[in-house]
Amino acid sequence: MKRIITSILLGLAVGAMPAVAQEPASEAAASESVSEAAAPAADNSGADYHLELLSLEEDVNSLKERVFRSKATLQLLKEIVIEGSTTGSRATVWHVNELSKSYDVVSITYLLDGQSVYSRTNDDGSLADSKEVKIWEGALPPGNHNITVSAVLQGNGFGVFKYVENYNFSVRSTYGFEAEDEHHASVRVILDERNGVGQSFIERPQVTYEVQSTRLSEGE
Repeated sequence: MKRIITSILLGLAVGAMPAVAQEPASEAAASESVSEAAAPAADNSGADYHLELLSLEEDVNSLKERVFRSKATLQLLKEIVIEGSTTGSRATVWHVNELSKSYDVVSITYLLDGQSVYSRTNDDGSLADSKEVKIWEGALPPGNHNITVSAVLQGNGFGVFKYVENYNFSVRSTYGFEAEDEHHASVRVILDERNGVGQSFIERPQVTYEVQSTRLSEGE
């Protein structure tokens, strides 16, 4: 009789074991289902993060330009208050496009004393059509300053010179000028072309500069 009872108990125990073993598998399947459902949310979060980075980059570039202007103003105040300078100096920078129709300006960037003060691309065609643009005006501490211009050009070929439309190339130039105390310096940065039949299409564009200094009036 004891043997029969023991066999029955063992049978019940063995029959119950598969049900216990199946529970972890069900939990794993549920876990996989949750993970798959959560994946799209992670992708959306990554896209939002990328947009936030782009917005932050724009804010940083704007802040850099404001900081540069503030530093120039503070330096000018130092000249006036601490070092005894009377009125300081001012400057205006002009971008002048005198290129022929053989070239289109794709983008252009200006640095003043190493800081970006102007950066534009020809997305709407206005950059190529602009012949003379005031890109910066403000106070500067008297002394030597540098302007750096970087332009990307695209060939605009026609007739037998149609092949130049495949050319995109950069033109870069740096120029030093002096801002005199109690004077206003007007700097015209001219993008034009070298003369001469022997000049190649890529070597022809150049940057030249015209500087005019006038004494500041009492009301300026």
